[in-house]
Amino acid sequence: MGDMTNSVFYAKNQRNEANHAGEFGCTLEELRSLMELRGSEAVIKIREDYGDMDGLCRRLKTSPTEGLPNNAADLDKRKEVYGQNFIPPKKPKTFLQLIWEALQDVTLIILELAAIISLGLSFYQPPGEGIEACGTAAAGVEDEGESEAGWIEGAAILLSVACVVIVTAFNDWSKEKQFRGLQSRIEQEQKFTVARAGTVIQIPVADIVTGDIAQIKYGDLLPADGILIQGNDLKIDESSLTGESDHVSKAPDKDPMLLSGTHVMEGSGRMVVTAVGVNSQTGIIFTLLGAGGEEEEKKEKKAKKQDGAAAMEMQPLKSAEGGDGDEKEKKKANMHKKEKSVLQGKLTKLAVQIGKAGLVMSAITVIILVLYFAIENFVIEKKPWLPECTPVYIQYFVKFFIIGVTVLVVAVPEGLPLAVTISLAYSVKKMMKDNNLVRHLDACETMGNATAICSDKTGTLTTNRMTVVQAYVGDTHYKEIPDSDALPAKTLDLMIHSISINSAYTTKILPPDKDGGLPRQVGNKTECGLLGFILDLKRDYQPIRDQIPEEKLYKVYTFNSVRKSMSTVTKLPNGSFRMYSKGASEIVLKKCSHILNAVGDPRTFRPRDRDEMVKKVIEPMACEGLRTICIGYRDFPASPEPDWDNENDIVTDLTCICVVGIEDPVRPEVPEAIRKCQRAGITVRMVTGDNINTARAIAIKCGIIHPGEDFLCIDGKEFNRRIRNEKGEVEQERIDKVWPKLRVLARSSPTDKHTLVKGIIDSTQVGQRQVVAVTGDGTNDGPALKKADVGFAMGIAGTDVAKEASDIILTDDNFSSIVKAVMWGRNVYDSISKFLQFQLTVNVVAVIVAFTGACITQDSPLKAVQMLWVNLIMDTFASLALATEPPTESLLMRRPYGRNKPLISRTMMKNILGHGIYQLIIIFTLLFAGEQIFNIDSGRNAPLHAPASEHYTIIFNTFVMMQLFNEINARKIHGERNVFDGIFRNPIFCSIVLGTLGIQIVIVQFGGKPFSCSPLDVDKWLWCLFLGFGELLWGQVISTIPKNSLKFLKGAGQLTHKDEMPEEEMNEDAEEIDHSERELRRGQILWFRGLNRIQTQMEVVNTFKSGTSFQGALRRQSSTTSQHQDVTNISSPSQVSLSNALSSPTSTSAAATAGQG
Repeated sequence: MGDMTNSVFYAKNQRNEANHAGEFGCTLEELRSLMELRGSEAVIKIREDYGDMDGLCRRLKTSPTEGLPNNAADLDKRKEVYGQNFIPPKKPKTFLQLIWEALQDVTLIILELAAIISLGLSFYQPPGEGIEACGTAAAGVEDEGESEAGWIEGAAILLSVACVVIVTAFNDWSKEKQFRGLQSRIEQEQKFTVARAGTVIQIPVADIVTGDIAQIKYGDLLPADGILIQGNDLKIDESSLTGESDHVSKAPDKDPMLLSGTHVMEGSGRMVVTAVGVNSQTGIIFTLLGAGGEEEEKKEKKAKKQDGAAAMEMQPLKSAEGGDGDEKEKKKANMHKKEKSVLQGKLTKLAVQIGKAGLVMSAITVIILVLYFAIENFVIEKKPWLPECTPVYIQYFVKFFIIGVTVLVVAVPEGLPLAVTISLAYSVKKMMKDNNLVRHLDACETMGNATAICSDKTGTLTTNRMTVVQAYVGDTHYKEIPDSDALPAKTLDLMIHSISINSAYTTKILPPDKDGGLPRQVGNKTECGLLGFILDLKRDYQPIRDQIPEEKLYKVYTFNSVRKSMSTVTKLPNGSFRMYSKGASEIVLKKCSHILNAVGDPRTFRPRDRDEMVKKVIEPMACEGLRTICIGYRDFPASPEPDWDNENDIVTDLTCICVVGIEDPVRPEVPEAIRKCQRAGITVRMVTGDNINTARAIAIKCGIIHPGEDFLCIDGKEFNRRIRNEKGEVEQERIDKVWPKLRVLARSSPTDKHTLVKGIIDSTQVGQRQVVAVTGDGTNDGPALKKADVGFAMGIAGTDVAKEASDIILTDDNFSSIVKAVMWGRNVYDSISKFLQFQLTVNVVAVIVAFTGACITQDSPLKAVQMLWVNLIMDTFASLALATEPPTESLLMRRPYGRNKPLISRTMMKNILGHGIYQLIIIFTLLFAGEQIFNIDSGRNAPLHAPASEHYTIIFNTFVMMQLFNEINARKIHGERNVFDGIFRNPIFCSIVLGTLGIQIVIVQFGGKPFSCSPLDVDKWLWCLFLGFGELLWGQVISTIPKNSLKFLKGAGQLTHKDEMPEEEMNEDAEEIDHSERELRRGQILWFRGLNRIQTQMEVVNTFKSGTSFQGALRRQSSTTSQHQDVTNISSPSQVSLSNALSSPTSTSAAATAGQG
């Protein structure tokens, strides 16, 4: 079903509709055209065609109050006629398409060409073979049997290319599969409330059918199109479909049309579902996108742009609920994260640096080989160029070309993107077990660099299980729940009516799941606490709700973050009206002019009484960490009927019934989790809508603030006073004075939260740019979640809007899961560093060996195929082995790395150079003195198709053994001595090391001609193993060298602070600058500095003396190609490095303008 294209799906629906139009009173077409109308047009159309809403419900065979009968046959019939509520996902790329994409890699294309030319030439018998005059060239083609085996090298290169491609494609394929799994999991978790056969139940969004009566409330993302039957103060954000940011008020008689993919920002109501899946408005847009998608793809191929597709892939589109699918959304997905994550910025920079260096090295290698050959033959020996010798010469040039490409292949770290992807994908999978559902891969790594967490209080730090523990009723402050007999009857009656009616009817208290468990709280937790209070007073709220059902409520002012209160108006039997109100005590008390006394009669309540009450009742409750709620009411005469829209005149002059203190206990594991964060260098701030005293009390219990410290606890009003100037504009300097000490922000509005997050992120006061994580559960937290570097939404209490804006969903709403996310994030960073430390050692050694070997002996001691095998070990296997290390608690014992710390620290640089020197000494000793040591024939200066020598086999085998043992060294990057620590906790690592060893034995003993290997005896094998094992001993020597004595070592892949400085934003909503663009232009000299040092040791400096002009050219090179290069988007391994290294240089000014954008 999922693979069925949208158009087929739609056509099938059309046919079904023709067959079944008779069974229901409306056809699919009628409903589709009805849903295209808006506002009063729709109201008129409904009146004309159906009489009224009840008429429409009758035609759809549903009841506006009872809903559909829960009858499977009927539901199936509806799915058949009107379609299912799910949008068929776009077909995933086939394995062949992924292989084709992996083949697009530049390095691989060069290798393929080299291999094909090599193959062609090996089958071509040059006529001038026997001619003496061809000189040195002819020496290589004496043995008849050998010349026939010449094709093997080309074939072997092709085979290893195939290996690399298949591994890459498989990796992409499993990544895509994982995303689809994640997406379907998000979709299955998406439930919606509908009425079926008179009972209100929650069903998966995909099970909603046309005719269902759905209950909608604040924070919902509408899963299907529908028409409002009854609504209270309903406001919808339709920007995802219309682009209009103003909230649209909905009412059954004015504008009843509700569209899928839109967000409920305020109020509640009931709607009858009229269109689902591909027939809903979002579905129709998706169908158009699906049809237009293929044409766009063709265009995209020409433009070679893969960013958009990846950003869409990264942000799992919730197809079942018809996620917002218009063009705007695509744009939003593309610019989801303001700038590259820290690691990505550093990696892109490093990959470009390494790629350029590799390119230079390989070019120099080829030039030197060709010149050497030409000078030796045509200048020194003065041989003429004979036409019949041309093919022989060409064969030599191809061999030189292959060697050059081999150097490039080894230099370019194609394994980097692979390692990043494997590491992230592995972490994401494991984080699921730690209750972190990651929606954007890079969020996982960014979290490791977090320096600040702005957390909600309710539900994250506390259990979100509200219970009333104190009450102030009839002039008495009860420290525990009073007996119902002790309260005045009138007051009790008013209180019970007020709580039962003036709360969402979806909020209920259900019997516990298990015997002896706590009753289940469903709906708004604060209201659950109040309903629980009624039950504690031995009364019941349900009979009152049955007597005044929801549709009889006259007017509802729903709760929102501005009002901080909720009021409901009911019509009394005598025609007059009574309004019940509840809300934050300091806000509702200000509107009270009377209060019920000890016998239940109202007495006047003056401002000074109020101040006394705040001091004696509210503050003591708040200081114990209780949330205080005030309940009041007001009566209105029957005539004249008040103007209900004038809210300020209505919700005032109230009579206070009681004030209750609600406890929300701190989660037991939170204080420990916060201590870990603080130890790890992360500042935790609490941002809550609660009263300042309550917030401070909870912050002390959690350990966010410790008495005696220098910190700030302020409320929203004070915060705004401090950060805004006389004109009321927010000023960054003012925020900079507040945020470093701020620990608790109470009574904050969503705007305050957003301002705070933005202020911390934009601050340049501290050396590092702050990386901010934010938790949120409400619809209004959306902007702050989007603005933050990592947004955490609550999986249980969170609204759909919050989840949509977030990067990670906490499936258990628990703060301690955030600490796990920090641990995993740091682990990803460390895994990549381990991999880099290992890979760069191999790169440096292999490049220098190939380079000097080629220049001195005209032949690289490591053959192309052997290099590719080494590449496979380094890239694919090592990334698997080192990227899957499980995290340990010790990761939380250090501060975040931050943006300015180089990716390759001084310790790692020390290790890379130290091991590089050891390996080079061993290999050059073997290369130039190996034949004497082992008493074997020398392999140097072998003719063109000579058989593999034992000499070169020993060099190759020793090289691989050293890499294997160095892989164990690479497990530690902070200079620890015990490299075996915890090695058995990672079975993947052990099996890869042993597996590689096994394959190496097979290659050496039986690889023969394709691998240019000759079998070795046990004696030589032990020598190779011994030299490899020396790596571990040498590692201990290196770790004793203090890194301070190596001041000359610089880190690489570093983001300097200048790279970060955001330019002045044009206006509040200006798109943020992609800092990585500037990162790539600045500091490219770093790599060259590092390289120059190695080269000084290698006496190749002279060649590079002329390299300054080359650097100048590189600095001019535009970095636009890397603008949106998302690490996860790289379909082929070395895309980052090469697409950037080879992109055409443009002028500096063009690059500068790109940076401005």
